[in-house]
Amino acid sequence: MSSYSSSDEEDNLECPLCMEEIDLADKYFKPCVCGYQICRFCWHHIKEDLNGKCPGCRREYTEEMVQFKPVSPEKLAQLKAKRKAKKREKKEQENIAKKHYANVRVIQKNLVYVIGLPSYVANEETIKQYDYFGQYGKITKVVINKKTHSPHQSTVGIYITFSKKEEAERAIEAVDNIIFDGRQVKASYGTTKYCTFYLRGQTCQNPQCMYLHEPGEEVESKEDLLK
Repeated sequence: MSSYSSSDEEDNLECPLCMEEIDLADKYFKPCVCGYQICRFCWHHIKEDLNGKCPGCRREYTEEMVQFKPVSPEKLAQLKAKRKAKKREKKEQENIAKKHYANVRVIQKNLVYVIGLPSYVANEETIKQYDYFGQYGKITKVVINKKTHSPHQSTVGIYITFSKKEEAERAIEAVDNIIFDGRQVKASYGTTKYCTFYLRGQTCQNPQCMYLHEPGEEVESKEDLLK
């Protein structure tokens, strides 16, 4: 019979078949002399429902070849404490990494930001018309940038959310750098940020939340966006 390898000291063993974490009580359970380790559930499933052979060496499973060294209560308690500490450390590291993203904005590929449009088109109904941005795809949301919309300014900035990334891409390609009403119009992808609940490692309870709850495709620092 083969001896227990250094992998026996690993704390987060996974069954290579079901990819579930192997129970600590089964840490030293090896059903084949080749040392190929799987969980007891998969071992039983192979024996009872499949071909009854080890996936590692193709030997037929027998009760005699099973290697099993029960874990003592003291050792089991130590392993559980160690595994719990590792999971806590991993979660803390993930939270630290997420906090880093509080200082970045993420490019949203279905969001178009347009500047240079005259103020008389600064309303949702006009923007959605086919003669304007409706021709590029289905528009789900229009937001006027309040900082650029005032009686003293003749042009505005507008955020236009399309239903698909391809629609936003078409709009940018068609509109960027055109001259409209005597003014140059600039169009680019808009940006968003990560949800604060996501950054805290918590579940966001707002089903209408517009912020990201998973890593974005592209990120830029706030400083880069101001260049």
